[in-house]
Order: sequence, then C-alpha cells, then structure tokens
Amino acid sequence: MKEKKIRQRGRKEPRWQLFEPTNYRIFLAGVIVIILGYIFMMQGPHDSFWSLHLAPVVLVVGYCILIPLAILLRSRNGKGD
Repeated sequence: MKEKKIRQRGRKEPRWQLFEPTNYRIFLAGVIVIILGYIFMMQGPHDSFWSLHLAPVVLVVGYCILIPLAILLRSRNGKGD
C-alpha cells in the first residue's frame, strides 16, 4: 500500500518562490546606493565634485548594476523549476 503524505496544519509552503533572501538584500543595497547618490547630488554647489562627478557614478551603479543583479541573480544550489 502507498503511504499517504500527512500535511501539517497551519504551515503552508509556497509552490515556488520568486526571489530568495539574497535577492532582497541586493535590492535593498541598490535602493540604499540610489538614495546615497541623490544625497550626494544635493551636496555643495551645483559644480562641486560631489554633485557633478560622484553622484552620477553612484546612481549608475545603483540603477544599472545592483537593481538588475537583484532581479536576474539565481541560486546555484540545483533547485530547478
């Protein structure tokens, strides 16, 4: 006879998980870097090093590297779809 699987009441496991905790951490880091970029942009006069050179680089890192990395990164532990 086949044994029936017993479900534990009160605990529902999701069928699939879109993001893992690592993805959320990278996304949060990206948001923090973007906020820092805007804070750097507000510092000093409009032609200062902070607002003219540093802030755009920080914003590009946040928008073009960290946020896409958080979306596209998959785990390598062998769990497949």
